[in-house]
Amino acid sequence: MSDLTATATDIDSRLEGHRVELTGYCYRMLGSAFEAEDAVQDTLVRAWRSFDKFEGRSSLRSWLYRIATNVCLDMLNAGNKRARPVDLSGPTPLAQAALNPLPENTWLEPMPDGRILPSVADPAEAAVARESVRLAFVAALQHLPPKQRAVLILREVLAWKAAEVAELLDTSVASVNSALQRARATLTDHQDSSAPGDAADPLDEEQRKLLERYVAAFEGYDMKALTALLHEDAVMTMPPFDLWLQGHDDIAGFMTSIGASCEGSRLIATSANGTPAFAHYKPNPDGPGFVPWAVQVIDISDGAITGMHCFLDTPRWFPLFGLPDHLDADAA
Repeated sequence: MSDLTATATDIDSRLEGHRVELTGYCYRMLGSAFEAEDAVQDTLVRAWRSFDKFEGRSSLRSWLYRIATNVCLDMLNAGNKRARPVDLSGPTPLAQAALNPLPENTWLEPMPDGRILPSVADPAEAAVARESVRLAFVAALQHLPPKQRAVLILREVLAWKAAEVAELLDTSVASVNSALQRARATLTDHQDSSAPGDAADPLDEEQRKLLERYVAAFEGYDMKALTALLHEDAVMTMPPFDLWLQGHDDIAGFMTSIGASCEGSRLIATSANGTPAFAHYKPNPDGPGFVPWAVQVIDISDGAITGMHCFLDTPRWFPLFGLPDHLDADAA
């Protein structure tokens, strides 16, 4: 029995060692934090149950990616394509702003860096990984048919060889190369929305100071100071609402009108999708302290904030990010 236990423990350890990178892969494929984690769990369960059939003709990693790809393709057969508010409509003028929620499965979801970005020693490899989980890039991937999506991620992000991808998908190298060419063309059509911003890790001194000023302006609800930090074409999104705003004047105007209850909030630093992020707590309307309001994912480019993406479904997001469900009144 002890030998069997040791073997089972070893299998568990070997499979779990691939969880983070598989979650990153499934997240890029599916655009959903929770669907990605479900897909990986399904992958590992399938691998466990059929481990005795794994003959080692490919690496364990390749075998797991094959299983994960099949799981994701099955899930994507339902046809759901996740998006950001900016992908569905034009910006709403402040005077017409209204909060209309859409179903949860409409939206591209945020993901904590620690769940999708494995530790790597090569800074260039780490940078590619971060860029490939940015909200804009994952949103652009949603425009690709499922198999093209898999090919592009495996070839361009994970640097698999065409022959390796062909073997995984049970197809030819020519078919893989053709799918990659079509996928690249589609991404080019959407490259304005998926243009990379500045990296989140490591932040340079200028970026750190910009974020410090952002926190000070937001917590102080100083719209003049906040406006100075925002790019003139900055966007603010608030899933599950389809509304999105463009331009620092409309953003500041919204925050002092419909969003005025956010005055006095606190921001706690975290990271998501390869970019800086904050847990946003509003003053508790029913007592002391602060309560969860949003996970803010921040885009930075050329020394300015270009995007504030506020995900409001805190009962889902705060546990995923390991964030407390309350802040004391003296929270800094």
